[in-house]
Amino acid sequence: MGTQGIAAAEAKQQVEESLNMLTSTQIVVKEALAKLGYQEEMYELLKEPLRMLTVRIPVRMDDGHVEIFTGYRAQHNDAVGPTKGGVRFHPEVDENEVKALSMWMSLKCGIVDLPYGGGKGGIICDPRNMSLGELERLSRGYVRAISQIVGPTKDIPAPDVYTNSQIMAWMMDEYSRLREYDSPGFITGKPLVLGGSHGREKATAEGVVICIEEAAKKRGIEIKGARVVIQGFGNAGSFLAKFLHDAGAKVIGISDANGALHDPDGLDIDYLLDRRDSFGTVTNLFDHTITNQELLELDCDILVPAAISNQITVKNADNIKASIVVEAANGPTTFEATKILSERGILLVPDVLASSGGVTVSYFEWVQNNQGYYWSEEEVSEKLRKVIVKSFNNVYDTAVARKLNMRLAAYMVGVRKMSEASRFRGWV
Repeated sequence: MGTQGIAAAEAKQQVEESLNMLTSTQIVVKEALAKLGYQEEMYELLKEPLRMLTVRIPVRMDDGHVEIFTGYRAQHNDAVGPTKGGVRFHPEVDENEVKALSMWMSLKCGIVDLPYGGGKGGIICDPRNMSLGELERLSRGYVRAISQIVGPTKDIPAPDVYTNSQIMAWMMDEYSRLREYDSPGFITGKPLVLGGSHGREKATAEGVVICIEEAAKKRGIEIKGARVVIQGFGNAGSFLAKFLHDAGAKVIGISDANGALHDPDGLDIDYLLDRRDSFGTVTNLFDHTITNQELLELDCDILVPAAISNQITVKNADNIKASIVVEAANGPTTFEATKILSERGILLVPDVLASSGGVTVSYFEWVQNNQGYYWSEEEVSEKLRKVIVKSFNNVYDTAVARKLNMRLAAYMVGVRKMSEASRFRGWV
């Protein structure tokens, strides 16, 4: 197969994976709505975003030529309030992925009881091969292209894959220029000096930690001395490893894109953090490594998939030896594997609950922008803990009472608020 043939095959696989992500999300949403007693009309309303905007963004590159980028913005459901969700810059962004992720954001907002629906955006590009000037022009161009459907009371973007506080700052500045007034509440994940919130960068990982602590309590496991395996050593994975290590847990396995490390007596996390590079890679410095699949099947108390999607499947679900699985990544466990883990008595904390810390602190940032009064990092952490603990117990109690797995219970909690809001508005 030639280079073009390989590229076409990879593109086809990418489309199929994003379509599978959308389809599997729709399946669980449909099941959750049926369990709650809603009619088919509600599913028809919620199975896809209310709005899906595709834009073309011309950007003059540093060498003088103009490149045209394709971007998307999905607004899943705004019955509860404005939509909310990140913007990712990635070469594999596509329409189905953005749709599915906007639905996940709706579920997250419902689970943590925020006055939002879900939104999501993305641009097909590779920011790793772009200069700062090119990224700034692309960021501003995206805001100009979607400006009519976004805003502090319409749709509020945030950082996501390969976007950061600097990109949010450029986007906020462009929006403020278009509207001719300062509008910090248009976007979250901003630098502190432009109205950002303390605790925003570590919020997602902090929410996962709180879920790990609550799940451990339910299973009677002490964090101190617990054997933990973390797949992924990027921002989320490294923060989790550091926090759990400092709390006395034995982190017996970590991994990155090149492989995995295992020590039954516990890894020296501080040493690994010092040695890793800017991409979170450290295993290439060691001779004795194992594969990511071997890592997932290690005997441990708590397994945290914090890397990429579709890691626990029907092929290895029967081999998972953890008592608790907490999903820090998006979609690491397939729909079929979830059922297998549940039948085996493994407590699985789903991504839509475990990774909801980011949108929760984004909400806090929006609130602070709207009132013009800002909280300390301690206040933010205290408020986040209250929200996540309450949400975890709500999902857990729903799962126990209805004898369901935690994923389906989380989806039920997540769809209830927007379903009721849609019903009261008379949409269905």
